[in-house]
Amino acid sequence: MPPKTVGLIAHTGKPGAGELIGAVADEFAKHSIATVIEKDSAALAKRKSGGTAREIADVSDLLVVLGGDGTILNVTGQLGKAIKPIFGINIGSLGFLTCSSSNDFRDAVKAIAENKITFSERALLDVRIRVSDRETSVLIGLNDAVFSRGELSRLIRLRTRVNGEILTDFNADGLIVATATGSTAYSLSAGGPIVAPESPSLVITPICPHVLTNRSIIVPDTSVIEVEAIERDYPVFLTVDGRDPVRLEKDAVVSTRKAGTTLPLAVLPDASFFSVVRQKLKWSGSNV
Repeated sequence: MPPKTVGLIAHTGKPGAGELIGAVADEFAKHSIATVIEKDSAALAKRKSGGTAREIADVSDLLVVLGGDGTILNVTGQLGKAIKPIFGINIGSLGFLTCSSSNDFRDAVKAIAENKITFSERALLDVRIRVSDRETSVLIGLNDAVFSRGELSRLIRLRTRVNGEILTDFNADGLIVATATGSTAYSLSAGGPIVAPESPSLVITPICPHVLTNRSIIVPDTSVIEVEAIERDYPVFLTVDGRDPVRLEKDAVVSTRKAGTTLPLAVLPDASFFSVVRQKLKWSGSNV
């Protein structure tokens, strides 16, 4: 059945975001669907505030996110384990996570109101930082966990284990542990494979490895991947879904696994992951 209440969250830095928030809210009202608007988005649109992203998620059946893929990643991070279904409307070019453009927002609202959308269950990452026997942080991500050297132009050595067994010591600029959803993000830029988003897989991709035989490896999403920075006298940072980097303590071990919850990401009936791949990567075939 269609949602009774929809939460609206926008990237407030996008041109035209304020007008779009108001227009989308008014369009939902025409279909007798209530809306609550995240506080910064409400301020931009001069509408009543419904509170933080987490607070409006608590009272909404569906979150409509206006922005791009990065906006959806940011919202997912704010929700933590209190995940709600998300429908993405892109302000700008087509994304891998959004399923409608801002020009087609009326059709998007109609599809939601008429219950014509489906959901793709996307795996989330559970990322835990452990120092000795003390767990210092638990982070949730949709795309990836990235280990990097910061601003220093030096290789870092990252000992990587899968289910307790050593995979290898990567000497590289960094390392990416990605979900299937995140395989089309930074991991792809670093030479990793494209993985269909509902595949039960995690991808480990080194960034500019010193050993040319080091390549991406796909492991089951039941795996526990542990990464430890070894033999270093300079900082190593962890970034989850592009959020603020966390500087890792010298003895830190980062454990990454599939989270216990998934993100229901909206999909329109006439769209598919492969059609988005063809469009985004400009795959049009070849006469060669």
